This record gives sequence, structure tokens and C-alpha cells, in this order.
Amino acid sequence: MKRRRLGRTGLVVSEVCMGTMTFGNQADEKTSLAILDRAWDTGVDFIDIAEVYPVPPNPKYAGRSEEICGKWLADKPRDAVFVATKVAGPGLGWFIAAQRSGKTALDRHHIERAVEGSLRRLKTDYIDLYQTHWPDRDLPIEETMTALTRLVEAGKVRYVGCSNETTYGVAKSLWASDKNGLVRYETIQNNFSLLNRRFEDELAEVCRREQLSLLPYSPIAGGVLSGKYQNGARPKGARFTNYGEGNPRSQAMTRRFVNEQTLASTARFIDIAKEAGMAVATLATAWSLTHSFVGSTIIGATTVEQLTDTLAAADVTLSADVLEQCNKVSKEIRYPMG
Repeated sequence: MKRRRLGRTGLVVSEVCMGTMTFGNQADEKTSLAILDRAWDTGVDFIDIAEVYPVPPNPKYAGRSEEICGKWLADKPRDAVFVATKVAGPGLGWFIAAQRSGKTALDRHHIERAVEGSLRRLKTDYIDLYQTHWPDRDLPIEETMTALTRLVEAGKVRYVGCSNETTYGVAKSLWASDKNGLVRYETIQNNFSLLNRRFEDELAEVCRREQLSLLPYSPIAGGVLSGKYQNGARPKGARFTNYGEGNPRSQAMTRRFVNEQTLASTARFIDIAKEAGMAVATLATAWSLTHSFVGSTIIGATTVEQLTDTLAAADVTLSADVLEQCNKVSKEIRYPMG
């Protein structure tokens, strides 16, 4: 497993990161621990969590992903594992109730409360990378960055990052941090895959010039690039089968990733992968790792078996011909905003 430095930080992590948003719901505790063990045995030393995981958010399960990861961390050398988690707002219950409005709250009070909850559930005294899960456009960015700076100064957090951000949001935060002598975002965690290359439009340039690392999530587009949704299939328990019923934001994501255009493109990627002698999920994950602005690609799973194809990407070097074929297909895709 190769390793890469995140942004300008001292974090040098495995180029594949184990995502945990299924832990405690789609994957029960025993399965989740087995998934972490398998990833660890393959060389993955970087895990990504969030205070609201698992998804979709549910008061019954909220915080379980961090709790499960805390149990797994208990018998590992803490300095050997890099832990990333995210703050959503003033609390799990609030977030679940308010998610449909698209609001979050990243003021000092709520950030400080949230980090204490995450530290407790993770059973650790520090977090390597603490990320804002969604931007808070109603609050001056200076307040958020000041709160995050306090956490770094207190030794509870080593570095900070953002997630689901825009070019404006990243640029604004970097300016505020520089002007006020505050910590800055070192990473950005956004959706990026063969089926969604919007990150390259502007954000990739910001990452290159400002030395931020992208932590791409959904490299196989929520499972679409595994081929499981082809020919009208809607597998039981799969993410987009019944994703976000009653939640407009989640339903819009389903429409963006499971539609006539994406399924037709996936069929072409399946053919490219087959000709190259690999699974399409391996192809998609390996493609993500070819980008210089990528720090570590986040993979997910609900079973140990699902890791076989995505973890295999760490040992794959895509040929120029395969990359050209992939680029030709993916650049023909129009991204519906849903």
C-alpha cells in the first residue's frame, strides 16, 4: 500500500482510506470490525468517520460508526492509525431533524460540543483530521476557523479539513485563515468519480496551487460503478435502492447517480475494465488514484467481500490506453443537478 502526504500536514497516510458511513446500520458491529481488520491487514491506516454516521441519519443509529471505530482502535497503537471525523452542527438530534433544510451550524459552541462527543465515542484524546461536514453559509467563516484553531491549540485536533465545499468556500476560508493567523483547511472531501468529474472544473486548480489534498468519496459512485444497478436492478440493501425516502436531498442524489446516462456509461466502463482484466470497481478506484491532487481515496463497504475489488486498486497501474478510454467516456457525461 503506497502512502501520500495530506496537504501541507505531517500526515502521511495510506492512499486508500476506509470509509465507515455504513457501520452500525447496513453493516452490523461484527461485520464493521471485520471490514476494518481486512483493510488494516492490507495496509490501510487511515479511516474516515463522521459524528452523524451511519447514513442515512437516524436517531436510532447516530454516532454508532464512531463507537464501533472506537472499539476497533482500542487494541491498535494509536499513533499507527490516522483518524478523520467530521462535525455536522449543534448535535446529532438537531442535524437529523434539520437535514432537509440543508442547514448546519459551525459556531464555536457547537464545534466544541461536537468534538467532545466524537472523542468520547472514539475513545481517544485526539483526532488527526477534523472536518466540517457541510459549509455554514449563514455564519462568518472566521468564527468557524477560530473555533477549529482553538481545538488545534488544545491538542484535541491535529489538522482540519472541509467537506462538500465549493470553490468559493475554500477560497474564502483560506483567505480568512491567512488574514487572521488561523489554522487553515488542509484537505477537502468531495464527491469525485468517473461518473462525476465536476471537481476538476475549478476545485482541482485550487488544490494544486494552495497545496490542499482531495479525499474523494464515492469513487465507485455509491456502488453504481460496481455494475449492481445495471439492467434496472435494484438490489436489496443497496444504497440507492431506497435511499433517503422522504428526504429531497438524498432523492436528488439518487437521480444524479442512477439514471439512463450513468448506467449507459457504466456499461462502457465495464467493457473497458473487462478488456483490461480487472473488475470495474477496481478500475474506478485506480482511476481516482491517478490524480496528483488526490491524497487518499475513500472506499466503503457493507461486507468484507466488497473490499476485494476496491482494495485491489492499490496494486494497479492503469495504462495510458485505458486512461484515454476512461476519459473519453467520462467527459461525455453531463452532470444533472437533480
